[in-house]
Amino acid sequence: MNFKAISRNVGYALLVSALFMFLSVGVSLLNGHDSGLAALLVSSLITFIVGIFPFIFVSGTDALTLKDGYLTIVLSWLLSFIFGMLPYALWGGPFTLANAWFESVSGYTTTGATVLSDIEALPKSLLFWRSSTHFIGGLGVVVFLLLIIPNASPVKTRLTSMELSSLSRSGYTTRTNQTVYIFAYVYLALTVLAFGSYLLCGMPAFDALCHAFSVCATGGFSTRNLSIAAFDSRPVELVTMIFMYLSSIHFGILYVAVVKRTLKPFNNPVLKFYTASLIVFSLVSGISLRMRGMEHSFGRALWYGTFQTLSTASTTGFAIIDNASWPLFTSILLLFTGVMCGCAGSTTCGVKADRVLLLLKAIGLQIDKILHPASINEVKMGSKVLAAEEASPHILYIALYSFLLAISVVLSLMFGVSGHSSFAASVSSLSNVGPAIQELGYLGNYSGVPLAAKLLYTFDMFLGRVEIFPILAVVAMVFDRKKK
Repeated sequence: MNFKAISRNVGYALLVSALFMFLSVGVSLLNGHDSGLAALLVSSLITFIVGIFPFIFVSGTDALTLKDGYLTIVLSWLLSFIFGMLPYALWGGPFTLANAWFESVSGYTTTGATVLSDIEALPKSLLFWRSSTHFIGGLGVVVFLLLIIPNASPVKTRLTSMELSSLSRSGYTTRTNQTVYIFAYVYLALTVLAFGSYLLCGMPAFDALCHAFSVCATGGFSTRNLSIAAFDSRPVELVTMIFMYLSSIHFGILYVAVVKRTLKPFNNPVLKFYTASLIVFSLVSGISLRMRGMEHSFGRALWYGTFQTLSTASTTGFAIIDNASWPLFTSILLLFTGVMCGCAGSTTCGVKADRVLLLLKAIGLQIDKILHPASINEVKMGSKVLAAEEASPHILYIALYSFLLAISVVLSLMFGVSGHSSFAASVSSLSNVGPAIQELGYLGNYSGVPLAAKLLYTFDMFLGRVEIFPILAVVAMVFDRKKK
């Protein structure tokens, strides 16, 4: 195990967090030295010192094995969580150590679940830090690291291959290293466009920046207690819906469409399946709200149903209405969109529409084989034919996700979470959606959740953000070392 290479690469990740903590200090100074100044200043110095330490005392080396790479990914995320909780813990208020940990993990994993009952009580500097964790986590702690590492380094190629799944890379025809830059270009462009759009809609600059960070990271942290509903603006809601959708589709499609000035990339079968699913879920949600008398007109019901469907499917978690009193059918329906979520190659998490479509095609293929045993059938995703060894890992991922979800639900019940909430919170955490149902709904919070359940949900968030396998690989490495 090359701990020198690991420590230097993890140091890069911590320096990124330190940079945004310093920016948060600047926000505090611009707002008259608000109450978050001391906590953020101390946190930024500690994070910077720990992050820079390997570059001073550890000699540089590019040697990185497969095991080193997985350990680098897991440690980069874990240490970002730990140092990211410092501003909350040092500021105090509602942030016990457990709550600070929960808020930090939720921010970096772009889950958007919160323990805060009064978000607006936080100083602007701390609100900016909350949104910054979304911005860092949306692009990815490891992707930030990859942007810093020189192109010639073999570390970059190996980490890129581990951090970005084969599904994420499937829309790119560029070299592996270049994929990281494409992802970053699209992500930053969407963030700038979202910020400008919010400003044009009349949103204050600070709120516009924080919400741009959140919507493009598909996170959900807001600066207001009522989330997007606080602005009471149809243009703001429309802009939010547009960017939730754009941020949940493959960034490769957006990149090629803009660079080559063509709409051909939008003929992607996964994109068409995902968009059609959103339309169906939105219509069913709107009809359900209208039939249950939750809204007085079908137009309003459809608007709310569409917004919350996009919010859940994109794993953003923004709200324009409280779903605590919604019919259980509608809430559960939205949760299932949170299982599928958006497309690979975006900032969304969950199973991904790509895998769901692949599963449906594989089921159809198996039925066809039963009916026509002599026929030769292949799984096709657009023009690409997938061999069994290419398709099976993604189907296995769905099975593994379902297994972990079942375990999480059982443990939630053991820890004292109610039946409906335990399932909803487990889905929301494992898919990084954030809000669930009832008291954990879009305008609710996790402050009343038992401590053990909070820790469980943060573990689910971590699993969902790194797509499970890297963590399992590191766990397997630990047991292998013990056997030796």
